[in-house]
Amino acid sequence: MSKSQTVAAYLRGQARWRLDRVELRDDERNARCALALLDAAAYAAALGDDDPLMTGLVQAGCFADGGHAFTPDDETVTLIRSWEGEPWRLLLTIAAAPRRSSA
Repeated sequence: MSKSQTVAAYLRGQARWRLDRVELRDDERNARCALALLDAAAYAAALGDDDPLMTGLVQAGCFADGGHAFTPDDETVTLIRSWEGEPWRLLLTIAAAPRRSSA
C-alpha cells in the first residue's frame, strides 16, 4: 500500500470514529468533522507519494514501520479528530506540527 493510501485509510477510520460519536447538542460538529475527514481521505488517496504534501509528511516523521504505517502522535490525532477545514491544509498542518512520541 502506498503512503498516500495509508494516510487515506487512517483518515477514513477517524471519520468513522467521528460518525460513531453520540453527544448531546454537538451542533452537528461530529458530522462536519466526519465529512471533512472523508474529503481529506479522498484527497490524500489521489496524491502520489512524490507529491510535496506527502513528502512533507515523510520528512516530518509521520510514518513508522519502515515508512509503511502512518503513525500520528497523540497531539496530531487530536488535531485530526477535530478537523473541519480543507483537505490540503490538514496534510500541511500535520506535516508542520511538532512531533512527540505517542505514549
